[in-house]
Amino acid sequence: MSTAAPRTTGQDRLWSVDEHLEDILAAVRPLEPIELQLPDAQGCVLVEDVMVPVSLPPFDNSSMDGYAVRVADVAGASEEYPAALEVVGDVAAGQADLLHVGPGQAARIMTGAPLPPGAEAVVPVEWTDGGLGEGPVHGMRARSLAPEQSSGQVRVYRSADARAHVRAKGSDVRAGDRALEAGTVLGPPQIALLAAIGRGTARVRPRPRVVVLSTGSELVQPGEELRSGQIYDSNSFALTAAARDAGAIAYRVGAVADDAETLRSTIDDQLVRADLVVTTGGVSVGAYDVVKEALSHVGDEDEPGSGIDFRKLAMQPGKPQGFGSIGPDHTPLLALPGNPVSSYVSFELFVRPAIRALMGLEDVHRPTTRAKLVTDKALTSPRGRRQFLRATCAEGTVRPVGGAGSHLVAALAHADSLIVVPEDVESVEPGTEVEVVLLG
Repeated sequence: MSTAAPRTTGQDRLWSVDEHLEDILAAVRPLEPIELQLPDAQGCVLVEDVMVPVSLPPFDNSSMDGYAVRVADVAGASEEYPAALEVVGDVAAGQADLLHVGPGQAARIMTGAPLPPGAEAVVPVEWTDGGLGEGPVHGMRARSLAPEQSSGQVRVYRSADARAHVRAKGSDVRAGDRALEAGTVLGPPQIALLAAIGRGTARVRPRPRVVVLSTGSELVQPGEELRSGQIYDSNSFALTAAARDAGAIAYRVGAVADDAETLRSTIDDQLVRADLVVTTGGVSVGAYDVVKEALSHVGDEDEPGSGIDFRKLAMQPGKPQGFGSIGPDHTPLLALPGNPVSSYVSFELFVRPAIRALMGLEDVHRPTTRAKLVTDKALTSPRGRRQFLRATCAEGTVRPVGGAGSHLVAALAHADSLIVVPEDVESVEPGTEVEVVLLG
């Protein structure tokens, strides 16, 4: 993958959110399909239609524990005048050799067992005496009866319509039907269907492997003691969780100190297990912006076609951004700002769509809606910047959560959406209908 060429030159240019995202998606290609065993295919996207080779169920079978009978033999049966039938044997689930049910006969049958020839319906065991010569039996007592406890006769206390309590062959899916379409994400129900029709593998695009690392000598891992000037590293945890939520297999490297050589070496070491690299911090214009220092000159003679482009975006939060590719395989890399809210918003806007594109999904964006703004006073927004404000959205209304500061992690934890204030809007009055990005 090579970095898309900038539309204009000059480091002072502000790129729009749409331009930046467009360049990212133009540079990211879906991963090559592979054949995976079903347990490993969960969360992956099918690349081909899957047809049904055998009907489900593959034969007529009982939906109840009870007795397989002929309809005429139980017609008019009641507790006062039960139908007395000869029990000719048992039919268990998985049984291949089936006995025949003739006039005046019944076969004891288990749930899922094939309907034997001659039988037209199943009467639940609760409608019978269970073969004990007593009144109707119920619940677990009926189901616990062993064959040797029963007599050669059963009394049935209710009539049954044809096909009662019988699951018809092909009533779920029929041979030749399309089970799943290409583009389907394989969750537990889809995995179950593939297994049920006899498929042990699926041809899919694999889940992208995403390596997440944060930068900053001030960062300390949770659980360690904080010293003066230090803070806990939350970004790598948040973005790793976000990558998994987006469908990726994510690896959290943790915090790397503000040293360009160390950072570059760490990234190089991680490329062996990365389809996408995400960094957070060190992309602004400060003296210790290590990501920019380490990666600005990527794309030399040793890595032709690679390169990282650092930009300023017309958005708040998340103005400084970087993207491009690195390493001999041109692995995509997205460099996000270091403030917690800035990094998370940037992930939702740029990294999540990139992950979904790698998976081969057509719709890579979070859903959006329109909602009425509920707030005590007008929202203000800097002209020329697209602002994203944390919020909660419910029943057609949206309410801001916390302030606009890009360091306010607590407010982010209570938000389920983002209010979008366009670049040409400086104030939004209460009651105004606004665009909302739904995060959950």
